[in-house]
Amino acid sequence: MRVETLGDGEPEIAVVGGIHGDEPAGVEAVEHFMETRPDVAKPVKLVLANEEAIERGVRYVEADLNRSFPGRADGQSHEVRLAHALGEEVGDCLTLALHTTHSYEGMFALVDEIRDLAREVCPRLSVDAVVETGHAEGRIFEVAPDTIEVECGYQGSKQAARNARQVTREFLAATGALPDERTPHQTDLPVFRLGDPVPKVAAEEYEVFVDNFEEVLAGEKIAAADGEAVLADSDFHPVLLSAYGYEDVFGYTAERVGTLSG
Repeated sequence: MRVETLGDGEPEIAVVGGIHGDEPAGVEAVEHFMETRPDVAKPVKLVLANEEAIERGVRYVEADLNRSFPGRADGQSHEVRLAHALGEEVGDCLTLALHTTHSYEGMFALVDEIRDLAREVCPRLSVDAVVETGHAEGRIFEVAPDTIEVECGYQGSKQAARNARQVTREFLAATGALPDERTPHQTDLPVFRLGDPVPKVAAEEYEVFVDNFEEVLAGEKIAAADGEAVLADSDFHPVLLSAYGYEDVFGYTAERVGTLSG
């Protein structure tokens, strides 16, 4: 894990990239700020999390880091030990964790629940939606509850890299580290609450026929596995739905529960 600090003093703000080693957008954004070192009004901790996985270009070495929190200092796997160390670094910080996805071209934020940080910061980010995950065992929220995860676009795309830099500047502005930066002030940012996964059976070919965050009605054809249709059991909004993003699920159902305003 590589950690650098912008500014003087003990940081209360952090930006983390490379929780998954095969998601270069967050890594490139953090490296950009490490190299350019902008003047900050508040100290900021910059973290490249899973350096070994980043170097190998793989999601993880032994276990998914974002399913390994809170971790243990004497854990048996690389990621379990790393989860503990990362929690020690950012546990008390307002934290932005940068990710990418196979399911959505734009940006959206994920939080464990809607609290003050989400209300104050998310409307000042260029995101299309906020997803409330609830208790997600093993994720960074276990050790750093004041975290906003942002999915920055398609994994490996140039647009995702640009989005990661942009949303990092917006987060630093919204938390007071770059107070002179201009940020959005959204007034009707939709909020969704994550529900059940959409199961995926073993097959050679998968298809998805609906768009993330767009309402799906009960009985609608949402996906297919080797041509066998998967129908919606009830009305829902898809989140993280894609053909090949996950091994055993297409993605998740969600319910629209309100909006946030900047």
